[in-house]
Amino acid sequence: MNFSTSGQPRGLALTIRLVAFCAAVPLAFCLASSPAYALSEIKREDLPSPVTPPADDDLSPPGTAVPMPDPLGTTPPATNQPRPPDEREQVEPEGPKDDGGMANPQADPDEPLPEVVYDLGKLPEPVRRMHDLILEACKSGDIEKLRPLIGQGDTMTQLSLSEIEGDPITFLKGLSGDTEGQEILAILEEVLSAGYVHVDAGTPQELYVWPYFFALPLDKLDARQRVELFKIVTAGDYDSMKQFGAYIFYRVGITPDGQWTFFVAGD
Repeated sequence: MNFSTSGQPRGLALTIRLVAFCAAVPLAFCLASSPAYALSEIKREDLPSPVTPPADDDLSPPGTAVPMPDPLGTTPPATNQPRPPDEREQVEPEGPKDDGGMANPQADPDEPLPEVVYDLGKLPEPVRRMHDLILEACKSGDIEKLRPLIGQGDTMTQLSLSEIEGDPITFLKGLSGDTEGQEILAILEEVLSAGYVHVDAGTPQELYVWPYFFALPLDKLDARQRVELFKIVTAGDYDSMKQFGAYIFYRVGITPDGQWTFFVAGD
């Protein structure tokens, strides 16, 4: 069949082309939009978790953080470090104590009262001789006469409860109210004129001691004995010694072999 080029067959071809073009446009549009639609369909759990930055914005690697100093005004924590040597407490060592030895009061209220003796004839001869020599020096008024009786070195008479320095006669003059030492001689004479006691018999500490108040509790003295005490001390001294509990004025000790051991006062 022969068709004319200007008849229906040409119009049909044109129509087919138009229809094909119209179908291609939506298809192209769909193809262009399909990738975005597919991305929106990706499951949320397939995505990597978001990284949350640290609260203090510290982006440095672990283990490299530098500790910050304490805020101003805060007290640093206590440490166990020892204090510097200059801040440590200084403890002074105790020095040796001199308790006066045998010259200390021997009164013991729980012991039987020792016998008070006035008879110098009951003294051993060496003791009586030393007693008489001291008494004679006191009555002379010359304190230098005591020097040979006091002696020197290890056997020197104890004149103080602590060590003395220098010349013993000069020391005794310093104890006296006058410059010549005559007051101390008067005290020594009065002490040796009182009754005495014999203490620690048969021991290395055996002594004859004047006055006897040395070995008697003051509250055991009777009226007659207190009169004898007031020949040596004042009533004020007596009150002070009662508070202490013993006679602590001057006393003299002589060993059985006649050594003048002490002439001291104090506690």
